[in-house]
Formats: sequence, structure tokens, C-alpha cells
Amino acid sequence: MMTELLERAIAKVKTLSEPEQDSFAALILEEIEDEACWQKSFANSQEALARLAAEAMAEDRAGKTQPLDVDAL
Repeated sequence: MMTELLERAIAKVKTLSEPEQDSFAALILEEIEDEACWQKSFANSQEALARLAAEAMAEDRAGKTQPLDVDAL
């Protein structure tokens, strides 16, 4: 089932020329593929992220960190 917004978008795309429709289709497919790649990357990086977070917390507990000065950014 499509959302109302997607249905409206597709209805507008249907009024375009074939080359314009193909351009929109290519953009949509590329976006879906990119999102799938990001999801896979994040799913495969959870162990590394957890390890880095544990290291950062250990450094903070050991007093090896400094407060962030947001005014200096």
C-alpha cells in the first residue's frame, strides 16, 4: 500500500515526458539502494561502535578527557 503523499508524487510524475519519468525513477531507485547500503553498514558496525564507546567511557573515567567548549567551535 502506498502513502497518500507517494500516490500524489507518482500521479505528478505520470504527467511528465518519458525521459523525465525515467530520471525520477532513477533517482528513487538510487535513493533506495543508498539507504539499503547505509542500513547494512550500520548493522555491520555495531560491535566496532560499542567498542569505541567503551574506550571513550574508560578514558573519561580515567580523567583523560576534557569538557567540550562549544563556544570555541
